[in-house]
Amino acid sequence: MDVLRVFNNNVVLARDGAREVIVTGRGLGFKAHPGQHIDDAKIVRVFVPSDGRDPDHLAELLSAIPPEMIRIVAEAMTSVGLASQAESKPTLVMALADHMTGAIQRIHAGSSVSYPLTAEVRSLYTTEYEQAETLLAELNKRLNGVLPESETVAIAMHLVNAGFSSGDLSYTYQMTGIIQQMLAVIEQRFHVTLDQHSVNVGRFITHLRYLFVRIRQNSQLRREPDAIIESIRESYPQAMLCAQTIGSIVELRMDTRLTADEIAYLALHIARVVTDA
Repeated sequence: MDVLRVFNNNVVLARDGAREVIVTGRGLGFKAHPGQHIDDAKIVRVFVPSDGRDPDHLAELLSAIPPEMIRIVAEAMTSVGLASQAESKPTLVMALADHMTGAIQRIHAGSSVSYPLTAEVRSLYTTEYEQAETLLAELNKRLNGVLPESETVAIAMHLVNAGFSSGDLSYTYQMTGIIQQMLAVIEQRFHVTLDQHSVNVGRFITHLRYLFVRIRQNSQLRREPDAIIESIRESYPQAMLCAQTIGSIVELRMDTRLTADEIAYLALHIARVVTDA
């Protein structure tokens, strides 16, 4: 690999064949200059930008994070079975490392943070929350137990956020609030109490998460034949009305109108979760 740009003593942008990568390692950028070959012995991690991310911009962000924290987060993720995410999603490693650095600084300064939507995160994102609990325990093994239990929520949100192209948590927090509002609308409309741990509610939440991905990527479903949409409308009229209400919520809160296809599939899921309740 050859140096393209030096950000600091520990982070450089490099060319590895036809691709640009971010390379970290203590001292590998010291007195390095563009065109110089990188000493493989100094390389600790290689980040391959994904999702169309600009390597130069990512490297600049990475240069502001202590390299030791990057190593700790990556090793902890690997230890708890998240190695594939650590390798395929460099921005996730960076986001977690940056967050942990800030959390430790706040702790040392004597300040604390209360995370919103704690109950919602625990309920809606069961898998990520469990992963976050395990990862927090692993991080604390390496950080002398400095991180409080409340950081589980933040870690879980970062894991959820990794499914989006967004670089911050604001979209994920918005999605969480809207999903909770959608479930409340269903309960009020049909006078039921939904079990958020049931199979069909779990599938509905998963469907909603992918819906938000499609909204973010401007790739909503829109290719189903009209006959299928009409069949759903006739088979589940009340669920369709509820789905249209939910579509109005999305439009109001996200300035995005759902397609007829998306409304129809929402209706199908609504019919299933109501039947379970």
